[in-house]
Formats: sequence, C-alpha cells, structure tokens
Amino acid sequence: MAYFRKIKSKTAKKGYTWGFTMDVGIDPVTGKRKQTSRRGFTTKSEAEVAYHKLKDQIYKGLKLESNDVLFKDVLADWLEMYKKTVKVSTIKSRRNLINHLLHYFGDMKLKNIKRPMYQQMLNDFYKKGYSLNSISSLHTTANMIFKRALELELIHQSPTDFAKLPKKQVTVEEIESKESKIRFLEKEELMEFLKMAKTEGLYLDYQLFSTLSYTGMRIGESLALKWTDINFEEGTISITKTLFNPTNHETKYQLLTPKTNKSIRTIFIDESIQAILKKHRVQQSQYKLMSGTDYVNEDFVFAKLSGHPLTVKLAGERMKRILKKTSLEKDITPHCLRHTHTSLLIEAGAGIKEIQEILGHGDVQTTMNIYAHMTKDLKEKTSQKFGELMKGLSENL
Repeated sequence: MAYFRKIKSKTAKKGYTWGFTMDVGIDPVTGKRKQTSRRGFTTKSEAEVAYHKLKDQIYKGLKLESNDVLFKDVLADWLEMYKKTVKVSTIKSRRNLINHLLHYFGDMKLKNIKRPMYQQMLNDFYKKGYSLNSISSLHTTANMIFKRALELELIHQSPTDFAKLPKKQVTVEEIESKESKIRFLEKEELMEFLKMAKTEGLYLDYQLFSTLSYTGMRIGESLALKWTDINFEEGTISITKTLFNPTNHETKYQLLTPKTNKSIRTIFIDESIQAILKKHRVQQSQYKLMSGTDYVNEDFVFAKLSGHPLTVKLAGERMKRILKKTSLEKDITPHCLRHTHTSLLIEAGAGIKEIQEILGHGDVQTTMNIYAHMTKDLKEKTSQKFGELMKGLSENL
C-alpha cells in the first residue's frame, strides 16, 4: 500500500514536490508495520514511477530502506548482478578490492559516505604504497557499486564523482632510462633451447615449447587445447578457450573463453609442428593404455600422465630447468615464446594486420607497439652484427 502526497518546498518552482510512503513489510520482532518514504519528485507521475520501481525491488527480495541502507547491502546486490556479466577470473581479481571497500565502508549508512571521505580512502591507499593500477581498479569497482545505488535511487549523487586519482610524478631521468624491452629468443637461441628441450626435457616439454614457438599461442590457450581443436587434414588449430587455474592444482581448473573476441581464431601450422604433435598423440595413447582406468581422459593435448592438463606454473618451472642446461643467459618465460614467434614473423616479412590475426590481439595498437619495439631491437642487433663484421675485416687489412 502506498500513500502519495504533496510536500511544501521553498526551492521548487511550484512551491511543492511530490513524495510517497509505502509499506515494506512487518517487523518480525515488534509486529509493527514497516514503511519507507521517497520525496523530491516534480510530478505525481514521477513519484508513481519511482514507487513501482521500488515495489519491484522489494518484491525481488531487495529490502533496502532509504535512510538505513548500508554500503555492504548495496555491494551485495551489485555483486549478484555483476557475477552474471563477467568471467569467474574477473570476479576473483576484484575480490581483494571488494574486501578493501568493505573494510572502509561496509557497516556505514550509504547516505553518510561523502566525497571527502571517499577521496581520503584513495589517498590512504596511495600512502600505504599500493600501485596506481590497484588504486585505479579500486576506484572503478567503487564507481560501479555507487552507480548501482544511484539506479536504485538510494542516493542522489555518487561520492566517486570528481574524485582525484593519485598520479606518480615521473622525472626526466626516469623517462630516459625506462626503455621498454620485450624479451624473446633469437633464431639461434630458440634452436638451442628446443634442442635441449628435446634431449633433456621431461615429458611434454619439447612438444609444448615447440608449439608455443611455432604458433605464438598464449600459454593458457595452449594448455586448454584438445585434440578436437587440431585439424591435421587442413593443417589448422582452432583456439576457442583458455585454461584458468589460479591455485595451480591439477584438478581445480576451468576452461574459459579467451581474452577477447579476437582471441577466438584459427591458425595454420606447418608440417614440422604437425609431425611433432602427431608423434606426441601416439605416445600419449601408449601412456593411456599403461595407466588404464587411472587416466582421466578429457582429450587434452598437453595432459600429464594423470590426464589432467599441465599447469601454467609447472610449465614455467619446466622452462627454467631447461634454460639452466643451455648457454643462454636470458630470463625467459613461456610467454616470451609468443614474442619469439612474433620476431620470426617480422623477420619473415609478415605485416602488422597478419601478425594481429595470428596472435589474436583485440586491438591492433597492441600489435603495433610490440612490432615497433621488436623491430627496433632487431635493427639494433643487425647493426651490431654488421659492426662486428666490419671490425673483423678492418683488423685483417
């Protein structure tokens, strides 16, 4: 039941505004009727629209009272909606941010959270040494929560509006000294690494690292590969998913959609990598027979002897083990093989658009940035090699 009424106002043009009071249930302790009010509407029809919205919210179980609603209640409502729009990995990445916000504002009434208080929270995080990226993510999360409060008409203004994010003051020296470097292996270094992986590597090492080097796939994409994704007749690999395993426990993984829509792609593979994968499939079949019912067959290409996919952490540890056996003195991770593949594409004369499609970059600017850095690096190395050659010639004159 609702009661609509005119309310005198010195600021309104008509001298009054509209408001309403409505029943929201019975207090289980006192047995008395519970009510909530809204006011400040220009016309009765606006008040009626607001009433029906609020009625729907209460009907759906969102029992928020205008004066006493707490920040944590709105956060819980927002989170339920947010979960339906993003991947599990995104929710996990926001958990710490949500906990920080709850620590500051959790039990506070929404109406008591003002702009100076919110700005102070951001400043506190900066003083505590949190990165600018973390503070920016915190602000983005808070903004979404308060936007939800605005949608529910629980507040008229968001305390996140006009907030100033801290900015690091970069000196000229830092700009000049901070040259972005993309780590990758040159062709000869890659050959040495893969040869060592083949002769000294453990099961899956040579197959996995060869695939990463020859395709430019992300490590998560390669570990999510299933045999049904490989078409040997067409010589292609379909990339449609990525492995999500934050705890690195071999059984606690999920297959999620790739990073962007552009990441869903089909790439061609040459005969050499096809031969490696075909041989690997035969070997894997033999291990399945040996393991019998203990093997969990989920069709993963890079499956451990248990049948579960290799984890990202283990792949990194395997790579370090092989690198120690080589003469290479580079700090290389599995992701660096993606850059290595990019360098080989550039050397082969591939264009930016072609490289973008192979790597599955959502934004061509990402490809251009990598291309620019790697082209510069390759040119510098070519110049050095030429200088060494000319030095050797001049010494023999």
